[in-house]
Formats: sequence, C-alpha cells, structure tokens
Amino acid sequence: MQLSVAVANNPRQVAEGELLAFLLVPDFSMMSFASAVEPLRIANRLSGKSLYRWQLVSKDGEPVRGSNGVKVLVDLSIDQVQAASVGSLPTIVLVSGLGGERYHDKEVFAWLRRMDRHGATIGGLCTAAHILAKAGLITDHRCTIHWENLPGFVEAFPDVDVAADLYEIDRNRFTCSGGTAPLDLMLSRIALTHGDELATKVSEQCLLDRIRGPHDRQRMPIRIRLGVHHPKLIMAIELMEANIEDPLPQEQLAHYVGLSRRQLERLFRRHMGRTPAQYYLELRLERARHLLYQTDLPIMNIACACGFVSASHFSTCYRQMFGKTPRAERSEAA
Repeated sequence: MQLSVAVANNPRQVAEGELLAFLLVPDFSMMSFASAVEPLRIANRLSGKSLYRWQLVSKDGEPVRGSNGVKVLVDLSIDQVQAASVGSLPTIVLVSGLGGERYHDKEVFAWLRRMDRHGATIGGLCTAAHILAKAGLITDHRCTIHWENLPGFVEAFPDVDVAADLYEIDRNRFTCSGGTAPLDLMLSRIALTHGDELATKVSEQCLLDRIRGPHDRQRMPIRIRLGVHHPKLIMAIELMEANIEDPLPQEQLAHYVGLSRRQLERLFRRHMGRTPAQYYLELRLERARHLLYQTDLPIMNIACACGFVSASHFSTCYRQMFGKTPRAERSEAA
C-alpha cells in the first residue's frame, strides 16, 4: 500500500507559515508522524491562515515504508531541502520507530550536522533520539525517548541527559517519546507561538480532554497497568522497577514497604499469582530482553545491567522464561 501525503504543495499554504521538514526513516512510526502533522493541519484550518507548512523528506527522495507496511510518498531528498528553502531553514523533524536504535547512515548523520551548523532547529519523534545521539547532536541537550527504548539508550549513551518524559524542548533541540505524545508536543508549540486559545481549540478537535505537559508520565500508573490497588504492593513494584541493576534483597524490600517478608509474599501471591522473587526476576529478564534487541552490549554486560552475577545463571534463567538462550535471541533479532 502506498500513501501520498504531499500536502506541502497545497497552493493555499503560502510562504509565511513556519516550515517543517519531516525526515522519514524506514520503519518509522505512523502514529507518531500523524500525531505531529494533524495538529498543524487543524491549526491552519481553525485560524484560516497557513500558520504551518511541511515537507516530507527521505534520504533519496524515494517513498518510505512505515512500521505498519504503508509506503509514504515524499516531496524531497535530503540534498534538496536546503535548496528548496526560501529564507530561513525549516525545522527538521526526524521520525523514527521500530529498529531506530540500529539505524546507522553516515550520509544522513552528516546532513543533520550540516543543517545544525546552518542554524536549523532539529527534533526527533519516538526512537529518533538514538539517531540524534549517534549523529552527535544531543550530547549537550536533555532528551527523551519511548519508555521501551529507554534502558537501551541509557546503556548506549550513558553521558546523554535522558528522561522518561513525554517530550523535551531544550534550546534548538526537541525530542518526543512517540505514540500520541507528538500531539502534545505540537500543541505546546502552537500555544507558544499562536496562543493558548488556538491550542485548546485544536486539542478539542482531536478529542483530547487536556493537553499533557512535557513531564507527564509516559506509562500508565501501576494500578491501571497491572490492575492492582493495594498501596504497599504498588510501592514494592515501583521499588523493583527502579532497582533492576542492583536488585533489593527481599528482607530490605519488605522493610521499605512496612511489611514482614512473609506478609509481602502473601500479598504478591494473592494479587500477582507469584512470589516477589519470581516477579522481580521476570522484570529483570524483560529488561534484559529489551537490551538484547536494542543494543550491541556484550551478553555479560547485559547480565550485569540486569542484576545477574554470572552469564551462566543469566542464560539459564533466560532460557527458562523465554525458551531460548540470550545468544539465540540476539541472533534471531539481527
């Protein structure tokens, strides 16, 4: 299936609007892309003005297939962007998705750095922070990324200031966690440039009950995500999720939540159907699986990052849970 979204050539969109160039990376997130473009379109319609213009860009000017299999026609190749710009450079919005952590194209990285030297504002949606980091463009900027990719990003770029926020705007950089979060990012940009009233009207058109702030959480609260409501159980799970590399001993975990070890075990068995130790192990192995898919770290390093003292113990636990060894998992993902 091939989709044409070449709306930038609409004759009603004249040169006075802010120009954004969406650089689509293979397997980009269609949800993130649409969530970024649609509020701009709605802002134009509601204002009766061309407040925003956009171009769709690929490395070579050829259509790009999203992670959902839909091919999108583009307007320009990266080499044509600067030549096609009249006046100031466009804001570059890099749209990535599945496999963004494995994307490596030196020509694209060089082009992004060149646009940065010329003064362009550069941002990224979903997993694009991986690409911006590889290009050396967020070394001194705060950023965010989709929660599923956050552990791998931290391991790959330990010196980059990354947060589990919906979106981050830091000077001439902006990053967004993906999903529907680009809606909130663009609504924030609309409010900053054209006022809260227009942003609220756009939000209502999108059937949003509120515009989320940059520091709103990405993931659902544990009580909703897991369907549990006991406050001490929620506290215990939060402590587990925050201490993957150095797992808390069961006695210490129970002490922190104000229970005995036996009381904590009964609580987990009643609500989670497993012991605290079993649940904690599953969390650590899920984290390990993400790191196997998203990084090139040696398996021993992944084992240590997930609280295992030996590669053999890690491999045994991993095989028991997923039916294959970490090495086999990585081979299949390559």
